[in-house]
Amino acid sequence: MADYPLPKFHFSVEWAPGVNTGFTEVTGLTVEREAIEYRHGVSPEYHKTKQPGLAKYSNITLKRGTFEKDNNFFEWWKETQFFEAKGAKVRRDVTVKLLDEAHNPIITWVIKNAFPIKVQSADLKADANEIAIETIELVHEGCVINNPA
Repeated sequence: MADYPLPKFHFSVEWAPGVNTGFTEVTGLTVEREAIEYRHGVSPEYHKTKQPGLAKYSNITLKRGTFEKDNNFFEWWKETQFFEAKGAKVRRDVTVKLLDEAHNPIITWVIKNAFPIKVQSADLKADANEIAIETIELVHEGCVINNPA
């Protein structure tokens, strides 16, 4: 096993069942834990004790190139309009895999029950020479990190 940090540019994202699209960027793979502060009334110490509280997960942002006749981000976002009627059908697990040179997963993040809250189309600029990039922002209910055996 090599003793060097992993490169971050070789990854894959499965954001719909069986749909593995190339993305240029994935951000927001962050987990936090709130601290609960407490001091009971007869404590001889003049400070609060701290203990772990609820977990917090940041929003996930996915960026990819814009393709002709591909409105999948917007279609998924539109489904949230009638969230009560669709319920769990709107939510999806999203899988992000950091890959090695042989395209095998090194680290896998499974983002649970995600749904879009924002879709941003590409910025248009007449004097630019860039690829059109679209963005989707997801909220979710948890992130599980797996390392293959």
